[in-house]
Amino acid sequence: MSSWLPLSPGERSVAIEILVHGPLSRTELARRLDLSQGSLTRLTKPLIESGLLVEVPEAGAPAEVRQGRPSQPLDIVAESRAFLGFKITDDMVYGVVTTLRSDVVARLDRPLTGHDPAAVADLLAQMTAELAARHPALAGIGIGVGGLVRERAVVGESPFLQWRDVPLAELVRERTGLPVVVENDVAALVEAETWFGAGRGLDRFVVLTIGAGIGYGLVLGGRRVPYAAEDRGFGRHLIINPHGPLTPNGERGSAVSLLAIPSIRYQIRAATGRDATYEEILAGAAAGEPMASRVIDEAARALGTLVAQIANFAMPQKILLAGEGVGLMDVAGDTVRETIATHRHPLAPPVGLETKVSDFHDWARGAAVLAIQVLVLGADRA
Repeated sequence: MSSWLPLSPGERSVAIEILVHGPLSRTELARRLDLSQGSLTRLTKPLIESGLLVEVPEAGAPAEVRQGRPSQPLDIVAESRAFLGFKITDDMVYGVVTTLRSDVVARLDRPLTGHDPAAVADLLAQMTAELAARHPALAGIGIGVGGLVRERAVVGESPFLQWRDVPLAELVRERTGLPVVVENDVAALVEAETWFGAGRGLDRFVVLTIGAGIGYGLVLGGRRVPYAAEDRGFGRHLIINPHGPLTPNGERGSAVSLLAIPSIRYQIRAATGRDATYEEILAGAAAGEPMASRVIDEAARALGTLVAQIANFAMPQKILLAGEGVGLMDVAGDTVRETIATHRHPLAPPVGLETKVSDFHDWARGAAVLAIQVLVLGADRA
C-alpha cells in the first residue's frame, strides 16, 4: 500500500471514479472529472506505475486491434490489496477479507465469550493473524460496531457491548500493526451499498435495517449524510402507533417496539408465556397462528408506515431494506406494500423498495469498504 500513498486530491478523484464506475476510457474519465487529456495523463501515470490502475482490453474489440490502443479503458487492480472487515455483535465476531472492489474472498467467524475490550481486541488480532496467513497483502482493517463511534476510532457508547469510550482502533492497531478504522455498523453498510451495491450511481438513496434495532442511513448527492445519533437509537422515539405495545427497548408504539426482533419476541413471550425465535414467529404467522399473525401484521403495518414516511419526506430514488429481520417481507410483504400505498398521495410515484436478504458478513463487508475509503483512498466521507 505504501507505494500508492500519499495520493494527491486529483489522483484520489481518478482512483475513486474508476473504482466505483470503472473500467472507464480516458475520454469518459476526463469528461466525468472535467479534466483535459494532458491533466488526466499526468494523474493516471503514477497510478499505473504503482500498480493501482491497469489498462484493460476494450470490450468487443478484436485482440489485434486492442493491443497498444491509446484509448484502452483503465480499471482498478482489485486483487492488488486485501482488506479485513469485522462486524461485532453481542456474542459473535464476523470477519471477511475483500478485494479493493469489496468482493468477499474469505470469511472467518468466532464466538465472543465476553465484552472486555482488551479481550475483544485480542480475538480480533487472532482472527487477523489467521486470515493474514492466507491473504498476506492485507492493507487495513475496518470494524463495524452497533453504537456511537467518534472520529472513526473510539466507541463512545455501545449498548450491546456495554462499552463507553473504548479506543478500539488503537487497541487493535497495537495488536496487529495494521491501520484500523472503526465506524457505526449501519453507517458502514450504507457506504458499501452506496459505492458497490443497491445505491450505486443514485443521487438520493436510503438504507433501512431491521434487526436487533432499527437502523437508518440517508444518501444525498451520492454521499452519506452523517448525523450525531448514529447509535442504533433510530426509531426508538419515532411513534408509529401511540396505542401500540410497550417493550423494554422503545417508547410505546415506536418503530423499535413494533419492528425490532427483540421487541417482537418480547410481545409473543408476554402473551403466550413461551419463548420463540424470530423465525418460529414468522412461520407461525405464515401458518395462521392467531397471536403470531397479530404481532407480525402489526409489524408489517409499522414497516409500511415507516417506509411511506421516509419516501414522503426524503424522496429517495430507492429504499433498501436490509438486516436480519427482512424475512418479515416474505410473510407479510403484501401488507407492507398496501400500507405504503395508504400513506402516500394517490398520484405519487411508486416507492423503489428493494429487499436484500443479508447476514452479518454483509455488515463486515461494509466495514471493509470503510477501510478502503479511508485508509487507501483517503476519501473521508463524514
